[in-house]
Amino acid sequence: MNPSKNDVVEGYTHRYGVHALVWYELHPTMESAILREKTLKAWKRDWKMRLISQGNVEWRDLYPTIL
Repeated sequence: MNPSKNDVVEGYTHRYGVHALVWYELHPTMESAILREKTLKAWKRDWKMRLISQGNVEWRDLYPTIL
């Protein structure tokens, strides 16, 4: 059971009802992951939507693929 998918943990997913992982990236270091996250946060919403659509056309939940 994933607590964040069942609204048992307070936070973003609970507050906004977000439960599908539709995109993720792997990084060799924590520093590169943080830098990428900051870069993406500065992007416009439509750029982020396009990024997701390119890698996950159907916007399916990718969480089972990382287990």
